[in-house]
Amino acid sequence: MSGSPVPQRVLNAFGAQGEPEKLPGSSAWRCAELVLKPVTDKARAVWLANVLGRLVVPDLRIARPVRATDGRWIIGGWAAGRFLPGRPEHRHDETMLAALKLAQATARFPRPDFLGRRQGPDALADRIAWGEVDVPVEERKGGRWFEVLAVARRPVRLPDQVVPGDLFGAVLFDGSSPPGILDFEPYYRPAEWGAAVAAVDAVAWGGADLEFLRRWSHLPEWSQLLLRAVLFRLAGNSLNPRATVSALDGLRAAAASVSELL
Repeated sequence: MSGSPVPQRVLNAFGAQGEPEKLPGSSAWRCAELVLKPVTDKARAVWLANVLGRLVVPDLRIARPVRATDGRWIIGGWAAGRFLPGRPEHRHDETMLAALKLAQATARFPRPDFLGRRQGPDALADRIAWGEVDVPVEERKGGRWFEVLAVARRPVRLPDQVVPGDLFGAVLFDGSSPPGILDFEPYYRPAEWGAAVAAVDAVAWGGADLEFLRRWSHLPEWSQLLLRAVLFRLAGNSLNPRATVSALDGLRAAAASVSELL
């Protein structure tokens, strides 16, 4: 079936129509108005489906999850959602606003149990950035900048909540339509931290500059949240065996910009 790895029983269970078509740059497959994605973390996938299924955010489009005919979110290691038109664009301020609106909407959700069990590189990098674990950051992969910036950490006196991370490049734009959210990686940090990560990513890989970071300085404890965000990315780069030279170059630029605001 067009080289699709999606089993026929999965397609039938979700009521998929037509031939599956691979979506570029992802592991997802589209069947008309349905998108099927392989599930690597069942607890996260079920939690996210429940959240996205009832999330209402003004001026944001949400890719609603789809249940199978028997009511389950996952069938044979696959989950489904509605197709959301659009593509990632370097519309950084709109991405920032989307991150803040999404964080406001997720504030009412309790901390997911699976966050405490998460052991991947990003989960560890998050804890390293916030000083909760002491793991060396490899010097040739960003450790020098990490050491220079880490000494500027000060206590952040903002409440933690469910906050969306990794939104840079994950928000879809379709002309003048509201930004679209396919999914997000949840963390339990201050509301504005997700926007800070998106801002650091925009500088590192999206051509944004120091003035862009300054434009959002009205956000509470902005410089400290930016600091945690760039430390998070530097630690993650160190832990990533496939980290590239260009990624580190971008992170050095972002680190230099953040250092100007400390």
